[in-house]
Amino acid sequence: MAGTPIANEIRRLRFEHGEMTQEALARVCGVTRQTIIALEAGKYAPSLELAFRIARAFGVGVEVVFRWEDA
Repeated sequence: MAGTPIANEIRRLRFEHGEMTQEALARVCGVTRQTIIALEAGKYAPSLELAFRIARAFGVGVEVVFRWEDA
């Protein structure tokens, strides 16, 4: 069971962007690799600032990376 109703496409986007590693994305966004792991697993909802940083890293809007999923 996921810990948050916010789903994401981080893993897919990483692979679509030259198979970017979790470490590389973390570095660009100023967080740890463990944060990226937790986000991808749906165990952690990002702050608004981090959501924008991740979206910017991929050159897309926040809504392309994250979506709300009703229970």
